[in-house]
Amino acid sequence: MLKELREEVFRANIELNDRGVVIYTWGNVSAIDREKGLVVIKPSGVPYETMTADDMVVVDLDNNVVWGSKKPSSDTKTHTTLYKAFPQIGGVVHTHSRHAVAWAQARREIPCLGTTQADYCAGPVPCTKPLTEEQVNRDYETTTGEAIVERFEGLDPAAVPMVLVAGHGPFAWGKDADDAVHNAVVLEEVAHMATITATITNPIPPLEQYVLDYHYERKHGKNAWYGQK
Repeated sequence: MLKELREEVFRANIELNDRGVVIYTWGNVSAIDREKGLVVIKPSGVPYETMTADDMVVVDLDNNVVWGSKKPSSDTKTHTTLYKAFPQIGGVVHTHSRHAVAWAQARREIPCLGTTQADYCAGPVPCTKPLTEEQVNRDYETTTGEAIVERFEGLDPAAVPMVLVAGHGPFAWGKDADDAVHNAVVLEEVAHMATITATITNPIPPLEQYVLDYHYERKHGKNAWYGQK
């Protein structure tokens, strides 16, 4: 079932590990087949070093396992909540990358300080509200996704493909699994840059809006011109 998508998700998980933004069994990648309404996701607690494409798990959008012999990621309900809320995305990534987690633990958004972030994100990287005790006890993973969705009221998830969950860590997404991994790696790098900048100057000067807009539009705008045709 979904053999090609399982291979894609497996390779994306390995790429996440190769890029150094996860250690041990931390983090997970998923992708969705919109036509079938099925999600392929990393299995829970399986080391990257021994994982294979056949270990990937297929679930429906109600979190029922429909293919695979292993338990899906413990974050599966967060992924499916995002897929249901953001129909334009095709892949989701969660990591515990060091610098992005530091900002999440500080309950602070990452302001757009320079053109590196502007190339990928049309503004600050938002941070959710902390979950309440009731939310945690009711359904922690689902309400984590709901907190992200709530934070994105008025935001375009295609233009801001990344978020920090307060006290937890980063999520990123994209048009497919590879794109989501790319955005997760970029998120960690811009979080690292912002951390260094904050040690040099306080308050931190934000990037001028017109520079931010220029850099974002040249890669993602209607008439984007970055790269080759």
